[in-house]
Amino acid sequence: MTDLSETLPLAAPAAAEPRTPWRPSVGLLCALPMLLLLGLGFLAPLLIVAIYSFMPRGTFSLTGTPTFENYVDIVAQNFHISFLWSIWLALLTTVILMAVCWPLAVSIKKLSPSKAVLLTVLIVAPLFVAENIRLQGWSLFLDRMGVLDGGLKATVGLSTGSLTANVPVVVFGMAYIYLPFMLFPMMLGLANVPPAAVEAAQDLGASRWQQFRDIELPLAAPGLVIGALLVFVISLGAFSESKFLGKGVIVTVSEDIESAFTFGQNWPRGSALSVLVIALAGAAAFFGLRRLDLDSMLGRR
Repeated sequence: MTDLSETLPLAAPAAAEPRTPWRPSVGLLCALPMLLLLGLGFLAPLLIVAIYSFMPRGTFSLTGTPTFENYVDIVAQNFHISFLWSIWLALLTTVILMAVCWPLAVSIKKLSPSKAVLLTVLIVAPLFVAENIRLQGWSLFLDRMGVLDGGLKATVGLSTGSLTANVPVVVFGMAYIYLPFMLFPMMLGLANVPPAAVEAAQDLGASRWQQFRDIELPLAAPGLVIGALLVFVISLGAFSESKFLGKGVIVTVSEDIESAFTFGQNWPRGSALSVLVIALAGAAAFFGLRRLDLDSMLGRR
């Protein structure tokens, strides 16, 4: 009996599939100019600042022996107090604006399109005026013999004195300046709340608090988180409010950074303070964005 394995031809070994050479995607090629711009205009200066923070005090070059003395001086010379003031003011401003902007965003959502556009324009209009000019205007309004104090003296004989040079007026100035940065992300978040879901909750007997807790807040959370991150990060680097309205009653970390780079001529100390601010802002953004589903927000699923 003939063995079939001797008569049938052996099957040829499968040819290896040729490797496809790697080619950059169209998206990567389109993003390459922006990546280069960010690398040269954003990452490179940050790297220089980080290196400067380890240079000896009073050095104006990057060739010195690395040292940690600048970070030690931040605590030893009480620079951490201004850092803590900035964190506290940023947190307080964020919480206040979250409480103020939520009912405002809900009200704008309920308005007719024409009225909503008009109110939005009125909120955006101050952004076309420089921040320092607006704060100086409030200083002239609230200061002694200013518009408010002088007007009351001339009309009813009362005097408010100076309402500047205190912490509450600094917080007021920060809340006034950064309100749009909280309001508009919050409005975008509320746009994700379908009216039908709220109406269904009302029909089922849900209270206003239950509607807010179980429907509006979870669905609008992405906008709320983005607004809170924007306000916190920007407020962390604010110093015009304490300068114009606070009049030196407190010193923020941004003022210490400006003083170190200008009057103090101590670039390593200013760089060390800047690195700490950048690290804190980056940590806040990292942990905040981890709670957001960016794929669903961008419509990828």
